[in-house]
Amino acid sequence: MSRPTARVLTLLELLQSGGTRTVAELAERLGVEGRTVRRYVDQLIDLDVPVESVRGRYGGYRLAPGYRLPPLMFSDDEALAVLLGLVAGRRTGLTTTQHTASETASAKIRRVLPKHIARRLDTLLESLAFTEQPGEFDTPDAGVLLTLADAVRHRRPVSIRYTDRDARPSERTLHAYGIVAHAGRWYVTGKDARIGEDRTFRLDRIADARALPGSFEAPVGPGPAQRLLSAFATAEYRHEVTLRIHGTVEQIRAHLPVTVASLEVHEPEPAAGQDRATERWLRVELRAERLDWLPPVLAALDRPFVIERPDELRDLVTSFADRLASYARQA
Repeated sequence: MSRPTARVLTLLELLQSGGTRTVAELAERLGVEGRTVRRYVDQLIDLDVPVESVRGRYGGYRLAPGYRLPPLMFSDDEALAVLLGLVAGRRTGLTTTQHTASETASAKIRRVLPKHIARRLDTLLESLAFTEQPGEFDTPDAGVLLTLADAVRHRRPVSIRYTDRDARPSERTLHAYGIVAHAGRWYVTGKDARIGEDRTFRLDRIADARALPGSFEAPVGPGPAQRLLSAFATAEYRHEVTLRIHGTVEQIRAHLPVTVASLEVHEPEPAAGQDRATERWLRVELRAERLDWLPPVLAALDRPFVIERPDELRDLVTSFADRLASYARQA
């Protein structure tokens, strides 16, 4: 490839990255003079690439908005980043309902990779391991995901058709605050306009989403991710559990993360100058459908604790401790 041709393609790549580029900036990046940049722009226009000239103090060149260029040019690092992102998306379940979309996208990119880069990528993927099993969750429709994202950005109400965990369908008007990817699933947080309360919805359970006229004010306070975690920790379940545990926040969170339990300091904060990592009594509250998983967690935590409620948990912990003691006495 001749150097002028390579520079024209580099110019196209710079314009593809978005925004308006000044002649001086392009000339510096290409290592040419300003008049040469203009000549390269004319060559792109001759190839039907819609390069626009922007006048004014901050003027320069840009691509026409919405134009889709058939050739995508990736550097080695960019190709690796895209392909690893597709692999990670498949592993975590964060993909669209077009289950083969990431596979076909990967194949298209790999088909045009130089052989030495493809070999290095294969080597990396063979040596790459994940600590979690591949996601087997239902995934959201791409159209629903993009409609909700647009509603979040422009603060527009959106109508959704939703099916809850008991398979009951409903139609709701949602003021969407944000979209959160968590533990292999997509969620949207927002206010259910009919009941006037904040709610969290799984995107894979939304069959349709339509933007509605009007707008709403963005709420103040925690962001969408924190709202989601708080909703998980305070969701209604069969059992309400309250504990007092003596330890640090880090020790407790290692076994009871924010998605499971809420923490509250049960005694005064350390005085000024004291180490905030000092162990102290913390109140732990959580809700659960079952209690049988808690005794092993408390044993693994290995910190002094008091069970305030329910009494059923106290019986389960005692029984669990008796079983451990009997196992330890066996020869």
